[in-house]
Amino acid sequence: MLPFWLTGSFLWVAVIIAALIVEAATLDLNAIWFALGGLGGLIVTSVGGSLHVQLVVFVVISAVLIFLVRPFARRVLRPKGAATNADRIIGQEALVTQPINNTLSQGEIKVFGQLWTARAADGGEIPAGSLVRVREIVGVKAIVEKIP
Repeated sequence: MLPFWLTGSFLWVAVIIAALIVEAATLDLNAIWFALGGLGGLIVTSVGGSLHVQLVVFVVISAVLIFLVRPFARRVLRPKGAATNADRIIGQEALVTQPINNTLSQGEIKVFGQLWTARAADGGEIPAGSLVRVREIVGVKAIVEKIP
């Protein structure tokens, strides 16, 4: 009789626990699939399957999950970008409070009662008191265009 640590059940439980520990440490959806493959190996062991069958089930389940389920899970669990409060000023009209001059790295606008550092989208100068529209945010600067 084999020692308990060489039995199929013990080895598959060890694989499952190791994969779960790695997944908990990285949170990158890499090791969870091996834990599920190990669960398949454990099930095959419990019904009396040979070591070769256990390994094939482990590899097939892990590979299928990695290549088919992982991309979908990553898309669902990690959206491309999270909207911030700053995104709400995009497309809004703003008042230039300090002249905008990209060459001198100057410019400020007021939108929704907040002051933002601003740069002109076309690189030109925009005088104070002008109305502009916010096109995008780059870092902490609003990129604006003059409203004719």
